Amino acid sequence: MTSPTVVQRQIPDRLNSPLSRALRSWEALLVLVVIAIFIINSFASPYFLDPWNLSDATYNFTEVGMIAFPMAMLIIAGEIDLSVASIIALSSTAMGYAMAQGAPVPVLVLIGIAVGLACGAFNAMLVTRMGLPSIVVTIGTMSLFRGISYIILGDQAYTGYPASFAYFGQGYIWWVFTFELLLFVLLAGAFHVLLHRTSFGRMVYAIGNNPTAALFSGIRVARVKAILFLLTGVMSGVAAVCLTSRLGSTRPSIALGWELQAVTMVVLGGTNILGGSGTIPGVVLAALVMGLVTFGFGLLNVPGIVMSIFIGLLLIGVIALPRLWSRLQARRS
Repeated sequence: MTSPTVVQRQIPDRLNSPLSRALRSWEALLVLVVIAIFIINSFASPYFLDPWNLSDATYNFTEVGMIAFPMAMLIIAGEIDLSVASIIALSSTAMGYAMAQGAPVPVLVLIGIAVGLACGAFNAMLVTRMGLPSIVVTIGTMSLFRGISYIILGDQAYTGYPASFAYFGQGYIWWVFTFELLLFVLLAGAFHVLLHRTSFGRMVYAIGNNPTAALFSGIRVARVKAILFLLTGVMSGVAAVCLTSRLGSTRPSIALGWELQAVTMVVLGGTNILGGSGTIPGVVLAALVMGLVTFGFGLLNVPGIVMSIFIGLLLIGVIALPRLWSRLQARRS
């Protein structure tokens, strides 16, 4: 009597397929949130679906998003920069001073970016060379950079920028698509490639997960972090150019509170505030969420202080919910 033949069959693990992982990701949830907010706003206000109003809505996130991209990489690496809004103020002040001396538009743009780069280099030196905690350093430079702007300007403002300078913050590429939106998309693509498709991006993740192991594996941790601070400074300078161009003036209070919005955008995008994980697509989706929400509030004439309260609660909620969820899962198991 012959023994029965045993046929082994492999059942594909559908739960671990790329599609199922994508559908269960934080980015997929953000896509649903964006769709829900879009639908709610379209019913809440009859002016929301107007193409030109939607074009104006992009200004609610493009400039903050520009500094959120390098901020995400910096947080993934285990550091943070809370001086980004003050860098914008100082860069804008430098551009205003140069404008008052008769500098042409290309020089104004270069000055704005150069000042941002210098501020980022100053932060990088204090953190990577002197070993100071980045949160302490950037809280200090946050006051320092904006304080310099107040010393130069006081309660005055620089106005009278050249008409051609307005293109960076008010110009349109085609129809309702602004120059800022195009720049935001290009920067999103560039930072996506840098973080997710290069060895530099892999080093950023390695440093965020275990900086000591990354150092012993041959990664120049201090150098990588310094580059990230430089990127944050440069992008703050770029945002300063766009914001100053859009407003047409410079005041020391410009971009006040944007550091909170940038951090909220990064954390809402799924970046671990303790470092080690995060994605650029998540930051892009978080920017859309925050932009649509604030624009919807604006159409409903919600006071600005309510928007600030919402952003603060959103930041607390995004940080607290994953921890509460993990504790709930642990109790169940």
